[in-house]
Amino acid sequence: MGVHGLNHFMEKCCPDTCIKVDLRKMAEDYIATHPGSTPTLVVDGMACVRQWYGCQAWVHGGQWKEYMYLLNQFVSAFSAAGIRLVFYFDGAVEESKRAEWVRRRLRSNKDIAKIFHFIKSQNQQPGRNMFIVPSGLATFSRFALKSLGQEIRCSIREGDFEIASYANSHRCMGILGQDSDFVIYDTVPYLSASKLCLKSMTTVLFSRERLCHALKCQKTELPLIACLLGNDVVPETCVRRIRDRAMNEYRNRHGLHEGDKVFAVAEFVSSCLVQKDGSVDIASLTLSVAEKELLEKGMHSYVLPGQRFSWTSEELCDADTVCAMEKFVSASILQAAKEKHTRADCFLIYNILYDGVVECSNTLEDEDMELPSQASVFQPLRERLYGLLLPTHTGHAGSTAAVKEWFVFPGNTLTEPKMVSPRQFSDSATWPDLRDLWFKKDTKVRHLQLSTFLAILDLKEYAQVLYSLEGPLLVVLCLVTYIFLQVSHLSLEDLDAYLSQAVCVMFKTYTDLCHTKVPCVDPRAVQLGSLFVRGLTYLVAANSACGAPLSMEEVMPWRTFDGLLFHQKYLLAHSGQPTEELMEGKVINEAIDTHLTS
Repeated sequence: MGVHGLNHFMEKCCPDTCIKVDLRKMAEDYIATHPGSTPTLVVDGMACVRQWYGCQAWVHGGQWKEYMYLLNQFVSAFSAAGIRLVFYFDGAVEESKRAEWVRRRLRSNKDIAKIFHFIKSQNQQPGRNMFIVPSGLATFSRFALKSLGQEIRCSIREGDFEIASYANSHRCMGILGQDSDFVIYDTVPYLSASKLCLKSMTTVLFSRERLCHALKCQKTELPLIACLLGNDVVPETCVRRIRDRAMNEYRNRHGLHEGDKVFAVAEFVSSCLVQKDGSVDIASLTLSVAEKELLEKGMHSYVLPGQRFSWTSEELCDADTVCAMEKFVSASILQAAKEKHTRADCFLIYNILYDGVVECSNTLEDEDMELPSQASVFQPLRERLYGLLLPTHTGHAGSTAAVKEWFVFPGNTLTEPKMVSPRQFSDSATWPDLRDLWFKKDTKVRHLQLSTFLAILDLKEYAQVLYSLEGPLLVVLCLVTYIFLQVSHLSLEDLDAYLSQAVCVMFKTYTDLCHTKVPCVDPRAVQLGSLFVRGLTYLVAANSACGAPLSMEEVMPWRTFDGLLFHQKYLLAHSGQPTEELMEGKVINEAIDTHLTS
């Protein structure tokens, strides 16, 4: 992530640029120089989820109560040090970075195939060297941190840019992340998330100033150096000819040594491209017009609000993104969606309403399994969700709304998005106005919100049973019913596993769940666990679109799911253990039991 090879270069070739810092001391120094201000770190949530998820079990769908415990430890450590945290999560993938996003997702698909091969051959979870985060971890982390009283923000454009911009404009103490782009931005100090030790409250600061000293360059030259090295906007292959030329010239003068690529590019920029007035002579580079435009775009992606350098173009700096769905959406709804999105109060809604593009990263799915992908299982739900948010008919000008889906699943090459049209509800009488769902406060609106929620899941015929439930059990029953209606390859044993774990997990503490053991790992159970958790993300989206008839807390996995517990119940159910024993003495409503087995 970030600038290709820059983190490695700073750590291995220029260790003086990496400074070990004591965060408590750093906070004390900040208070001394900023009287009346609270030392604040802006945390790149997407970069931290791997470190946060320290649970030993990870293929089973996620140990969510344990994860909540670990998140609370993280937050408490900074609180004890007097440091305020502001968490940022990526809210969208910019199209300029789509190619890099696709490349990483396809690489992760290969890693997942290796994980399933290991599970099938060893009947166990692989070692941590093959670790990938459980499905939905980034999505649910923002809600988890909100429930812990933390300030959460979800970006509406490139996450790194918004993090650097917020930290700069609010004069924060630093940025905690794992992306070398934060060295390139002219912003506050960049602190390593991967080097963080909570026990000692120490980490490593990647010094922008020391990097410039080592490269004999100015800070204003860093964006061009970053682009010539290759980053998320400018592919490394795009500027290879320029980089090779710089390296040949550098090696002729200095010989071959470690880190010479970065040194060579920096020297080339300073000596050949930067003019006396600080402007940059990109025109002299042997690049196509399109490549030069991409290079300029990459450089300007590092220019924060209010910053102008001698090489900046006002047109590129002030370019606004275009709302592709503006003609289909009222201004009040779009503004409300934006506010909900930035506060991390919803999921997917703003992306659908703003530019009609949604994406879903990798899920633990076996390419050789008879089970369908989660993308296909939940497509009907998404179509009805789009139908609530967007028009399902052709407009006056002949335009129709369609959502571009970038969904990762086995066999999808991601060469282009899938165009998905909004679908009307099967019950045509249910067609509420979003303004009623979102803005009305009268007592009747919750019934409208809940009936719309069930219509998105196409479960209105089961309303009588579902209305008798509350909280997490309602969520679980909605999701399990939907899954069983969509997937033909499921058995009563699968149903018993889903339901018994959902009931039992409500009565178990984090400590109880830590003692859960499974004799082996079943690849089918792995996929079913991930399917359930992905389903919860879509229920969050549906709940968001309907004005939140359910408390978001009730839809969270730490209230409804534990991976190891589900795996245990799955193995026991398929070995013939009676339902009563699976339920551990917990009594289930007779009407619910009849509904599920009918």
